[in-house]
Amino acid sequence: MTEFYLIRHGQTSANALGLKQGTINTDITHLNEVGEKQAHNLADKFDISFADRIICSPLDRTRKTAEILNAAHNLPITFDDRLLEISYGQWDGQKNSDLRQKYPDVYNDYWNDVLPTYTKYSSDGETFEDVIGRTHDFLVETVAKYPDEKIIVVTHGFTVKAFALDVLRPSNLMSLPEPQNTSVTKIDAVSADETYLEYYNQFFN
Repeated sequence: MTEFYLIRHGQTSANALGLKQGTINTDITHLNEVGEKQAHNLADKFDISFADRIICSPLDRTRKTAEILNAAHNLPITFDDRLLEISYGQWDGQKNSDLRQKYPDVYNDYWNDVLPTYTKYSSDGETFEDVIGRTHDFLVETVAKYPDEKIIVVTHGFTVKAFALDVLRPSNLMSLPEPQNTSVTKIDAVSADETYLEYYNQFFN
């Protein structure tokens, strides 16, 4: 069995401002002071020495989070583009509140976040199924390559949600929230065809 521990990066200035970060990789999407503290707190509370390796999204905010988590352990670390955040296309970098005011019909009231139909206005954005597809490909390949390992995956909010949606396959893709910064989600893969969501959006105190 392959065990995946999916960690969302620490807070960024863009998070604090309510921006759609997407795949932007500039100063505003790097960890801010709060985000670095969150990552250090997780490193103190969640000892990753049990794991065999880290696989990380290549963006700065995930790299820095992984670096802080790995400082005392020196696990091997690699990067994979399939772990990137969803790209909202032309919406990347825009304020969520402004987008909601302009396009209320593609927003979910409960989560205050975009519905899968948002791409009718941001046609160059990734669909939810696009991201679920690439996370599925990552999981299948990783299970085949490391069938008995425990793997730390440092990635992004929607990307963690996509992994969970792939396991659960709910009829409503809005049935899960995006996990919070530096939360941990665990997926157990007995095989590529038999996966279980052990827990979601969990904090270690």
